[in-house]
Amino acid sequence: MAKVAVIYYSATGTVHSLAQEYAAGAADAGAQVRVRRVAELAPAEAIASNESWQAHHDTVKDQPVATAEDVLWADAVVFGSPTRFGNVTAQLKQFIDTLGPQWAQGLLADKVYSGFTSTSTTHGGHESTLLALYNSVHHFGGILVTPGYTDPIQFVTGTPYGPTHTASAGSSISDDTKASARYAGGRIAAVAGRLVR
Repeated sequence: MAKVAVIYYSATGTVHSLAQEYAAGAADAGAQVRVRRVAELAPAEAIASNESWQAHHDTVKDQPVATAEDVLWADAVVFGSPTRFGNVTAQLKQFIDTLGPQWAQGLLADKVYSGFTSTSTTHGGHESTLLALYNSVHHFGGILVTPGYTDPIQFVTGTPYGPTHTASAGSSISDDTKASARYAGGRIAAVAGRLVR
């Protein structure tokens, strides 16, 4: 049985919802799953300036925060982040940057990694965010497992780099995107399981 850690940052809840779908797909494939949010870095006044951000912050404030131990525990690590100017959020990047001691000991190598993202506009950086995220995986010596076009749902969503959502005007996550996230979760669990065996 593979152990999968889904580690994400979400401001208003969209990436949080994607994390739940991804985790469900991994669990359905038989994996042990941990879902962990990374610590919020934004000042209270910035959070309070956006009603959705404040509401989500209040909802998840007592949920577990990711630590390096969650990464070490896992056979597969999945990172989720909204897009910030076509890149990974500072919150998730800060967490990744704290993994230097584990990287220096070679403890991040030979694990399976993947990612998912959400943007507020159609061409707002889905692919560039995931590609930027995967730079860290290469440095870790990780094994990158994306959904690719390995299932019919991927031809519907067109997200071979990882599940993505466009959150314009408060749009909810489509059933197709949920299916893509669940498929990606199952795929990473299956590949990690084969490596573990």
